[in-house]
Amino acid sequence: MSASDLQAADAATRLAAAEQLASAGEAACHAVVALVRAAGDSDDEVREAVVAVLEELGPPATADVEELAGLLAVDNSDVAYWAATLLGRLEEAGSSAVPALAAALGDSRPGPVRERAAWALGKIGAAAAPARQALQAAADSGEARLARLAQQALENL
Repeated sequence: MSASDLQAADAATRLAAAEQLASAGEAACHAVVALVRAAGDSDDEVREAVVAVLEELGPPATADVEELAGLLAVDNSDVAYWAATLLGRLEEAGSSAVPALAAALGDSRPGPVRERAAWALGKIGAAAAPARQALQAAADSGEARLARLAQQALENL
């Protein structure tokens, strides 16, 4: 089994790959981009197994920032949510993803993705200053949770 098995045609192979990565602990970090993509799997069991792995992972490698930032724009809210989560876990090391995270704050994105993007920008801290305008717009939104997370991020700039 390998990370590429997360994209196999049959759900049983994808599930086995996710379960193997779950038992790998932090060694699963090498598969972080594949795991984030698999967070949008059509099979509930596969998706749940993948999310369990992602919940336990620490920050990804900085080499994965560009691909994770690209996944923020994917039309699957689970994938975008987990991309933002992992970018936030990088803190300042994820600063090159600030433009993509700021874009993820846009009104066209689902609420949980926007909230997670605001959270991630807050974790990045001062390096997220280029997102100040997008964060201010989110803080002024009528969405209580998003506004709170955006205001916290603004305080961390």
